[in-house]
Amino acid sequence: MEGRIDKLYCNPNCKSLYHYQKSREQGGSLYNQIDAQLKLNRRTLKNYNRGGKVTVRKEELEKEGFNPNYFTHYWKAANGNIYLFCYEYGFMERLENGRAKYVLVQWQEYMKK
Repeated sequence: MEGRIDKLYCNPNCKSLYHYQKSREQGGSLYNQIDAQLKLNRRTLKNYNRGGKVTVRKEELEKEGFNPNYFTHYWKAANGNIYLFCYEYGFMERLENGRAKYVLVQWQEYMKK
């Protein structure tokens, strides 16, 4: 290796690779686990909500790894319904014909009020 006497890594790529492998060996921190679940929830909601407002069977989303316990914020509609959001994609659970379903929505400007 060239450079300083106390140099530990041959180049920035070696340093990055070392720290990446070290973090993988230690397992994910709670923050990383929560962040990963929020990202998975958002991606799942985005994939299923192509029309702005859609109703989907609960088991369909959960089969994809969706976990309703992880959300970023909520919004209470004028009619009292509470939608939980993963960033800009929201969901609300309801029973329809005895089956659990989610109503999926996308964040709108009027929801700020």
